Amino acid sequence: MAVRLDDLDRKILVELQRDAGQSLDEIARKVGSSKTPVWNRVKKMREAQVIRQQTVLLDAESLGFEACFFVLIRTSEHEAEWQAKFLKALQDRPEVQEAHRLAGDIDYILKVRVKNARAYDVFYQALISEVKVHNVTALLSMEEIKATVALPL
Repeated sequence: MAVRLDDLDRKILVELQRDAGQSLDEIARKVGSSKTPVWNRVKKMREAQVIRQQTVLLDAESLGFEACFFVLIRTSEHEAEWQAKFLKALQDRPEVQEAHRLAGDIDYILKVRVKNARAYDVFYQALISEVKVHNVTALLSMEEIKATVALPL
């Protein structure tokens, strides 16, 4: 369910998406308000789960995670027990940055970040040993052209 936000709320969110490490004073100045109203609005948006968490973005390549794979999974299993086991397997693996259940020919797509192809194979072997899948296709990203977590407010 969408939460009602006014223009000032949206300006605050744009600034937080750009850099959540800014001080409230900086954000208030940039959005044309003062610190206390900005703090109150941020607090309300946290309580409403509009703001779920604050974190930092790390540069994967400079930390040695040079390979990004998009993994397409088809399965013939659709029972609740299999889905729960699959979900747990994905949640237990930090290499999985994103996982989506899809409509269409492919059941799931994963974004997997690892150091290299060998590390991907270790991930793949562990995954298929835990859960039965019908078909797995791994696509290596040759170049990241655009990546953002910012919403178009």
